[in-house]
Amino acid sequence: MGRVVVSIDAELAWGFHDLEQPPERRIRRARRGWRRLVEWLDAYEIPATWAIVGHLFLEECDGRHASHPAADADWFERDPGGRASENDRWFGPDLIERVQEADVDHEIGCHSFSHALFDPATTDREVVEAELEACRAAAREWGISLESFVFPRNVVGYRDVLAEYDFTCYRGVEPSRWYDGSWWYPVGKFASYSAGKTAPPLVSPTVDEYGLVAVPGSLCLFSFEGLARTVVEPIAGDPVLRKAKLGIDAAAQSDGICHLWLHPNDLTTARNVRRLRRILEYVDEQRRTTDLQVETMAEVATGALEEPAGTELESSEPELEAGLEELEHETDVDTPVAPELQNQ
Repeated sequence: MGRVVVSIDAELAWGFHDLEQPPERRIRRARRGWRRLVEWLDAYEIPATWAIVGHLFLEECDGRHASHPAADADWFERDPGGRASENDRWFGPDLIERVQEADVDHEIGCHSFSHALFDPATTDREVVEAELEACRAAAREWGISLESFVFPRNVVGYRDVLAEYDFTCYRGVEPSRWYDGSWWYPVGKFASYSAGKTAPPLVSPTVDEYGLVAVPGSLCLFSFEGLARTVVEPIAGDPVLRKAKLGIDAAAQSDGICHLWLHPNDLTTARNVRRLRRILEYVDEQRRTTDLQVETMAEVATGALEEPAGTELESSEPELEAGLEELEHETDVDTPVAPELQNQ
């Protein structure tokens, strides 16, 4: 029985507050994208794991967060503080309520408290502990127990600390493609997406040395944007839609997992919303006509922890034959590390 997992990095302005020039349009439209995403997941009855930045749970703050060890490094310099009703780019209790009140049963997970990177080379352990402690406290006020974690910018680190704070699972890094790590990466990626013949890798949950379940990603739904998308789409159709369909087909025909992920702030144009709708529609269609299941990260982790030893599936990369507005997209993964969180 194959599965599809959808995970969402929900961050509003926190996803970009360490950048010299934050993408204003994505931030401005992020709340609308969040609401749209809830609506379309409801429309196709698809549950997702919403990994939410902890600060968004707050109704108000002083903007300083003096007890946080990164405060002295001006990490919260752009936090305006105040009340959620006054600064809705930095707070999101109303949006979290929408997730809770949705028709489908979503999982609410964690995306750190302030989008600090969990990279041991740049971020101290005490910062990571403070991030997780603050998230736990904020979620506790909502009666939410956090199980799943998505690392900011997909930089996986401090997994031992995650285990100490009783998390169950995390989104692992995507398996390498043939063009990763090579000088011809841009050409290889362009060729792979343009040809549209290769599915994204199916993944399997694995239990790491800390007892955490890694649920790697398969495909970011907004990973081929800007000029490249503009060139390819009129000729060959939406390249990410094709890849997503191949991955969903592959999962439906196997025991693997196609793990799709995105940000609400990706949904800033009509064509991006159209891509999302078509992918969700296809997941729903395959679920109704095959044995495909849709699960949250926590559900996958529960199943993995209940599996007898030695029954893990191998990650695979099956190959299957296929079948509005300009946006220059910036992925979380490509964003530079903020110097404010470097070890001192």
